[in-house]
Amino acid sequence: MTQQLERPQALPISSSHLTAAAPTRHTLTTAGLVTVLLGAFLPMLDFFIVNVALPSIDHQLSAGPAVLELIAAGYGIAFAVLLVLGGRLGDSLGRRKLFLIGVAAFAVTSLACGLAPTAWTLVAARVAQGASAALLVPQVLAIITATTEGAHRARALSIYGAVGGISVVIGQVLGGMLVQADLFGSSWRSVFLLNVPFAVATMLLALRFVPENRSAAPSRVDLPGTALLSTALLSLFVPLMEGRAVGWPLWTWLLLALFPFAAWAFVVVERRTEQAGGSPLVPLSLLRIPDMRRGLGIAVPYFTNFGAFMFILAITLQQGLQLSPVNAGLALVPLAVGYFASSLAGPRLIGRFGSRVITAGSLINPLGTVVLLVTVLTDFHGLSVLTLLPGMALTGLGNGLIGTPLFRVVLAKVPLERAGVGSGVLATTQQSSLALGVATLGTLFLSLVPSIGMAHSLAVVLGIELVGAVVITYLSTRLPRSMN
Repeated sequence: MTQQLERPQALPISSSHLTAAAPTRHTLTTAGLVTVLLGAFLPMLDFFIVNVALPSIDHQLSAGPAVLELIAAGYGIAFAVLLVLGGRLGDSLGRRKLFLIGVAAFAVTSLACGLAPTAWTLVAARVAQGASAALLVPQVLAIITATTEGAHRARALSIYGAVGGISVVIGQVLGGMLVQADLFGSSWRSVFLLNVPFAVATMLLALRFVPENRSAAPSRVDLPGTALLSTALLSLFVPLMEGRAVGWPLWTWLLLALFPFAAWAFVVVERRTEQAGGSPLVPLSLLRIPDMRRGLGIAVPYFTNFGAFMFILAITLQQGLQLSPVNAGLALVPLAVGYFASSLAGPRLIGRFGSRVITAGSLINPLGTVVLLVTVLTDFHGLSVLTLLPGMALTGLGNGLIGTPLFRVVLAKVPLERAGVGSGVLATTQQSSLALGVATLGTLFLSLVPSIGMAHSLAVVLGIELVGAVVITYLSTRLPRSMN
């Protein structure tokens, strides 16, 4: 058995933690790891798979721009808002149990999406699908953290990071193929219906291979914290994602004005709850763990850039270059191959070079961005799978070297009894940042297109992403050199 990772000593532990019996510890087998990763893959896939289906949805359901935005955004908003709560429920009720409930709910809501008769029915089903994903995804990271240790945990977290990035790319590639294939006349519905058999298979495998585990000291749900976090995230994401489509009415500006006050109130309430010996939704003392604090600092600009990049690329390839869904997907293959290759090499490179791997990725990624920027400005209408290949491959390589070890950095020293809430915080940061990228840089891109054209709008956003890359490079140098 590998040596147990050192635990930070600064976190406050209530008396209930001292008297509670230790949870039963079971090692996660390879089959169990594959099972939970499959469970994580489906919700991450669905965050972006809908992008390529939106034109077909609009055509068949007469959705209109504002409703289309809700179909895309409703999932991400519900996902991000409820993630921390999902992690806390897993700590209390059992992570395997919540994993199974989340997978079952995801299957049912995916079926509802695939069978939706109207656009507004699809919006409701997408919101419910995002909520079910919020129950599911935190359990994956929590199960890995609580049932593995040492090198086994490091490898598992690295693989999880790879799955997260690859699922985004595969989502748009696979989505394009399914829409164009029009299986049994299903058109866009197949991108949702495909989830159902895979979710059922995941449930059957989880019953056999995933061990049950929970926190040694289950705590009550922090209702004030949950309400304030939900208010803060909703007041930010709803206006950012819907404002452009509905013409920025007064209510969008009022919600944006509410955001800083809701966020401040959330921090105050959580700090006071923890100081009083209670159980806050997000224990701010987790941020005293240097690796987690610094890793989350990298996660925000990284996932913001990545989310915006994938969203804008889907629009550029299909609407700007008029590529078919399949050809648009093929243009992303070099990105997926580069990401997968660097993800496979990541664990070995991390063992040798430590956090410098993230620094290297943060330098390769903007190099790919610059190559894409030059390619776009040189001959936008001549863009093809071949001309995009160098920039896409470099971007994929760089993203894999950043994203794969990032989960390992953030969660490596989170105490076992806080695995669920720590995983929820990381997953919320990931999904919120992906959504933030779409809401901010995506909205900027769409706003600029009518005035300066798609090529120059894409160039502006890629230039802004270079600034984020500089921030990631700097923060990566603040990480501890060794990641063992």
